[in-house]
Amino acid sequence: MQENKEILSIALVQADLHWENVTANLASFEEKLAALPEPADVIVLPEMFNTGFTMNTALAEPMNLTTTRWMKQIAKQHNALVVGSFAVNEGGRFFNRLLCVRPDGTYAQSDKRHLFTMGEESKHYTAGNVRLTVEWRGWKLCPLVCYDLRFPVWSRNRQHDPYDILLYVANWPVRRAHAWSTLLQARAIENQCYVIGVNRVGADENGLEYRGDSAALDYLGEPMALLAGHETEKIVHISKADLAVYRKSFPALPDADEFEIHC
Repeated sequence: MQENKEILSIALVQADLHWENVTANLASFEEKLAALPEPADVIVLPEMFNTGFTMNTALAEPMNLTTTRWMKQIAKQHNALVVGSFAVNEGGRFFNRLLCVRPDGTYAQSDKRHLFTMGEESKHYTAGNVRLTVEWRGWKLCPLVCYDLRFPVWSRNRQHDPYDILLYVANWPVRRAHAWSTLLQARAIENQCYVIGVNRVGADENGLEYRGDSAALDYLGEPMALLAGHETEKIVHISKADLAVYRKSFPALPDADEFEIHC
């Protein structure tokens, strides 16, 4: 049985990525995680953390091979929920798939819903149609992928089954950095939840530059952590009681519109 935790610790791992080099990336993340100053309940890695944001589907892995097994190993080693996305080959169809891997080796998965047409992602990958909510140590998390951030309907909190944390893994380039920061703040305010956004740094072979700007925001949209434009790790601690008090004092979620999404 999971331990319910009043205070949840979340590790944001902002990293440069070795282009299309799975072995180098996994080894690099192992070193970064070994250097964390304290244990974390949740470890968050960037989008396509094992390759960078590539359209080379030859690198897509079947499930339960190298990267999935690595995530299971890391989750067990750190006794944490490990979150990140990578390219998956499933019967000849390709997905930008997010995994939430538990220490016991079980995992939940969802595929990126909004594929980045400008980057031709929709020509190579298949869009997901299920939004995931994960329960972990007494908290509910809604994890999404990068471009999903621009589409608030997909991430909207529901009054009948609200989540506590909205989480984004990303490869979000510096040219749109203002949108990244602004939309993270908006998602926190409108959904009355904590928001975690983990982005990469460095440059990729597509000529895109990334400055990170990974962030942890509270339910007011106020920053709890803002990461600078270099490789770094940060652990934040969030309070379930503080969230409950705020939602009770300003009960906006019950006034939200009811709707259904037809995929």
